[in-house]
Amino acid sequence: MADDISALLEALELKDELRTGWVLREIDTPESVAAHTWGVATLCLLYADRADDAVERDRAVAMALVHDLAEARTGDIPTRADDEHQRVAAEEKAVRERAAIGDLLEPFGADNDGEFRSLWEEYEGRKTPTAQFVKDMDLIDNCLQALKYEHENRYDETDENDAFSQYENLDEFFATAAPRLHTEIGETLFAEIKTRYEREIGRKCQL
Repeated sequence: MADDISALLEALELKDELRTGWVLREIDTPESVAAHTWGVATLCLLYADRADDAVERDRAVAMALVHDLAEARTGDIPTRADDEHQRVAAEEKAVRERAAIGDLLEPFGADNDGEFRSLWEEYEGRKTPTAQFVKDMDLIDNCLQALKYEHENRYDETDENDAFSQYENLDEFFATAAPRLHTEIGETLFAEIKTRYEREIGRKCQL
């Protein structure tokens, strides 16, 4: 149990690990990685039955819970819309996270062939309907969070920000998500959220 507690304490770092994209955008009190994980798992719980029949709800929720676990050790490495702003190459990110997830899950009997490791690998591979659905919910949670921050005026759009020089407001988060969606439910949710986000932008412009 000593190894279990040590691994759990490291995993708890996700409660304090802030999502880097929001930090770079200078969002006031941005969410943690753990908060994002909860959001993705909740979306999987609520929308799996509206997805492809091949999507397994229980597996999707479990997959959502482990999908960012490696970031307890690697930190959150955001995906940017433009490669020139990507601080760590996708290949290097994958290597770091694969090493971390193995260590974090080992105390729970989840070695390279373990159930939890296989959930993480399936998510990373994006080849099954369930993994594609979970990834879409990951992107949708990000867009929902952008909508929430826009509605609550949680950043100052007039401040110069070199990290987001090519996009206005929180547009980059939608630009990053749009080409990566794979499912009909993901695209439907994205369209509705983006419409509401643009409405919020319009409302602010009229003030």
